[in-house]
Amino acid sequence: MLNFELLTSPAVQEFIQNAFKRKMDALQVSTALNKAGYSNEERAAIMDYMALVPKFREKFYGEAGKKCDAFLLCDRLALEQSTAQDIGRYKANLWPTEGSVNDLCCGMGGDSFFLPSALKVIGVDLDENRLAMYRYNSNVMRGAVSETILGDVRTIDNRADYFTIDPARRAVEGENQRDLRNLTPTFEEVLEISKHYKGGMAKLPPGYPTDEIPQDAELVYLGSHSDCRELLVLFGSLAHNPGKVRAIMVDKSGNVVKAADGSDAIWNGTLSEIQAASNKDAEHDLPGCERSFRNATSESDLPVGKVAEYLAEPTALLIRSHLFGAVAIAAAPDAHLISEGIAYVTCSAPLPSPAFANFKILDKCEIATSAVRDMLKRHNVGKLTMKLRGVKLDPDEEIKRLKPKGKQSAILFYTRFMGEKIAILAERL
Repeated sequence: MLNFELLTSPAVQEFIQNAFKRKMDALQVSTALNKAGYSNEERAAIMDYMALVPKFREKFYGEAGKKCDAFLLCDRLALEQSTAQDIGRYKANLWPTEGSVNDLCCGMGGDSFFLPSALKVIGVDLDENRLAMYRYNSNVMRGAVSETILGDVRTIDNRADYFTIDPARRAVEGENQRDLRNLTPTFEEVLEISKHYKGGMAKLPPGYPTDEIPQDAELVYLGSHSDCRELLVLFGSLAHNPGKVRAIMVDKSGNVVKAADGSDAIWNGTLSEIQAASNKDAEHDLPGCERSFRNATSESDLPVGKVAEYLAEPTALLIRSHLFGAVAIAAAPDAHLISEGIAYVTCSAPLPSPAFANFKILDKCEIATSAVRDMLKRHNVGKLTMKLRGVKLDPDEEIKRLKPKGKQSAILFYTRFMGEKIAILAERL
């Protein structure tokens, strides 16, 4: 349990600021706190909190966080679970500019920080410690202490027009990974909650199967160039495009990234089109599937064919939203997969950026040490970056085993062609 009075005291916050400015190490911090009269327990609490300060400043202030002196209340788990400022700023555009919002399962408050200032926000949680964080942080981030309710989000009396909810994910006993469907409250309960509001949004894991989502909802996949961070399900009046799916790439400030042709990096589809693909893809997410295969698979309607001149890797947003096939075929009619269930597209020309990262294929061979070494030697390759899909091994150990000695750099893909393992040598465009 956090010692709120200790961590929010002017003396402790001033000490932390000075420690950062002087770049004190852990031993210096501990010694200084001891001299200042803090107990062992207090010193531990302050030092644990100090480790989080740079992290929450970066998460909620971005680049400005390196120079700001703001303090928020949180513990490690609350910080990890909270929505960062880039996603939060974009999501703020989805809300009306007036009315009231219940932030259900509010935690430390990340989903409330960037809501339009005219909205009245109420935090709801079962944990009084989280609500204390929420009240303190609301004052810092929104300039006013928000109202809070201690209670079960499934049974509270509705006091707002809209809702936002981030269900907790529960670990499955004996498994390192988390069951995407094992949420608290469950998605079925979220659907029931949604009936009591004009509109709202639920934040789900990006890989959540879409078969349970009703056709009158709208899906928004949010992320950056490198990852897919959230799946938002919009309900009621917030679902301006019922039955539609969007994948949206945002930058560090929460603005939509521009595509190579100047258009917004937003890709569209329909819920009915992706549900079948999502259900097939979920089969690869079963416990026991190797990580490299599980994280790289996605069903699509693209045909399977030979390895062409270029290899294109869809952004994580397009893989998770199951839209990469439609985007690829719209840009290049000859686009196709090299193996069923593997999210690599091949065609005779590069595909549009940032939807895809493109590579010109130099050569290919079977995955056998002697064959791959010969291929690297033919192309004078000595510096390798490895990318894996559908093949399980340690990239660093494999590079050591291959012992590349040339002067050129290249990308070495270990993946599958028509289901069989294949090595593809390429250069990134």
